[in-house]
Amino acid sequence: MRIAIFSAFTNSETINTIKEIITISEKLNHEIIIIESLKKDLESIKHNCKFFEKNEISNSNLDFLFSVGGDGTLLRSITIVKNTEIPILGINTGNLGFLTSLQKEYLKSGLKLFFDKKYTLVNRSLLNVKTKNKIDSLNEFNFALNEVSINRKDTTSMLSIETSINDQSLTTYWADGLIISTPTGSTGYSLSSGGPILSPNTKTWVLNPIAPHNINVRPLIISDSSNIKISVKGKGENFLLSLDSRIFTLKNGNEIFLKKASFNVKTVELKGDFFFKTLREKLFWGKDQRNTQ
Repeated sequence: MRIAIFSAFTNSETINTIKEIITISEKLNHEIIIIESLKKDLESIKHNCKFFEKNEISNSNLDFLFSVGGDGTLLRSITIVKNTEIPILGINTGNLGFLTSLQKEYLKSGLKLFFDKKYTLVNRSLLNVKTKNKIDSLNEFNFALNEVSINRKDTTSMLSIETSINDQSLTTYWADGLIISTPTGSTGYSLSSGGPILSPNTKTWVLNPIAPHNINVRPLIISDSSNIKISVKGKGENFLLSLDSRIFTLKNGNEIFLKKASFNVKTVELKGDFFFKTLREKLFWGKDQRNTQ
């Protein structure tokens, strides 16, 4: 098996976890390649690993990618696998870890499950994002796994966010911003802004305004087959458009077009791990004194 290891950060917790992954994997004769940015941090250990640059991955030479860090690292890892649909195993060395299937405390037992093929693959849909006026940096990878969000820039004034779905006018949101969330992202920024939780296989998006002035407006769930068009106006010249952790500055009036991507991201779900269990453990559902009596 040929496995790539990616991490966005080089703290001691992450590096020690990667070292352990390398040791376990090489003992089982699996080939490991590692993102070039980690090379210096791994010079102290003996290994046979090769290194790769960010744009060198293709589905013809790789079986899996291990994302080592938190949810933010896993979101960044989609810019590595892109549309190859190479499965990603998230190994959590961070805090909450909604998307990461394996916690660092259970690394050995989790990797045993993985190498024994005791896992399933979860297909996660993405948002495809285009703009009327071309943004070169956006077009390098114009997809989001969690959410697309629109936010104010250099102003405290609200934005006017005119939104239509399938060429039919929906509303104009007067708000600090707007989140368009996938099912995967429903437990992220959208949840923090009062949005609903969607299971990963739900074929829907969530439109969730941020601090709307028209308080009768609430989060809206729509089919993921919908085409969304957005036009933003405000007192400032620019506004922010974010795709997961990547942020772009757009000028007012630059229209945004959203639709479902033609490919999925595949994540590894180890045996015994599933979405509703994650909800209970991460959001402490059922952790109520009344349930222990």
